[in-house]
Amino acid sequence: MDDFSLPIQAIKGRGAATRLPHRFAADSRQACDDGWDTLQSAAAEAPSTPRTAVTFEDARSVIVANDSPDIYFEYSVNPYRGCEHGCVYCYARPTHGYLGLSPGLDFETRIIAKRNIAEVLRRELSSKSYVPRLLNIGSATDCYQPVERELRLTRSVIELMGETRHAFSMVTKSSAIEHDLDLIAPMAAQGLAAVYVTVTTLDSELSRKLEPRAAAPARRLRTIRALAAQGVPVGVSVAPQIPFVNEDMEQVLQAAWEAGARSAFYTVLRLPWELSPLFRQWLDLHYPQRAARIMARIAEMRGGKDYDSDFASRMKGFGVWAELLHQRFSKTCARIGFNRERVELDLGAFRRPQAVGQGLLF
Repeated sequence: MDDFSLPIQAIKGRGAATRLPHRFAADSRQACDDGWDTLQSAAAEAPSTPRTAVTFEDARSVIVANDSPDIYFEYSVNPYRGCEHGCVYCYARPTHGYLGLSPGLDFETRIIAKRNIAEVLRRELSSKSYVPRLLNIGSATDCYQPVERELRLTRSVIELMGETRHAFSMVTKSSAIEHDLDLIAPMAAQGLAAVYVTVTTLDSELSRKLEPRAAAPARRLRTIRALAAQGVPVGVSVAPQIPFVNEDMEQVLQAAWEAGARSAFYTVLRLPWELSPLFRQWLDLHYPQRAARIMARIAEMRGGKDYDSDFASRMKGFGVWAELLHQRFSKTCARIGFNRERVELDLGAFRRPQAVGQGLLF
């Protein structure tokens, strides 16, 4: 694996600064208005900044079943592996280790695109044994990351969802979802689509550190407004909550409500596998004076560990600090009016598609 050896302080526009070794390693080794003036400009990047490379994959299956009691959807489809948004807190980073790649820089610079995703999904939906369940598009990595503007794999999935009248949800922090409103809005009108937009903080300076290639916070609020104006049920995700880092949960919820969001959820920071040393590295760079304090509060919510995979607590944590976050969230939602009505998507409207190559004899 090629090494990238610039000092950590020299990295601009990336979430990670090193190719952190993965846990399986035998040794250590179209313009889109996203709210940032220079985010997508190659000229604005230093010549030595690592570039993004896209590799194509022919997937054998694409629907992933989920039986975790702390996740609201039962099926998920992910057009991409890795994510150029570069969010330092992304819980999906360790999945790059299964590919022999680093959860650090590789995760955000070496993107895997499932170029046959619509074809494989059609085959799976056409199976006689398939039973429709709530399906989430882009549960692991953002399905509207920058490469989607060229590849349009997410759009091909939504087109198939429309053809089959299959209900789906999406979570994104990209303004690029607005390009597909011509597909999403008609489905939403039929009770077949809902969207959550992640707004981690309203602090643009903090956002550039946490989520260096995602849309600016103000731009995400505009996306919420655009979705709501088209009649799409839209909610806000204020995840993840990181002690002493993003402290403006109440302000985010208020701004999202004013933009048109009517449901909300949150999680606390999760640090599985290689994500823990990566996040510690980020803290040492950006918040060295409070790094120990932040990690202490995280451990307090995880039974003294950086991470606990127990379904009962992995999303929200437990203990005094976790309870304080819960009260802040629930009381703010109650005061503003969030989550008073549950959006029920219509799973009974599904129509099985024809399989690829299947035609009529007469």
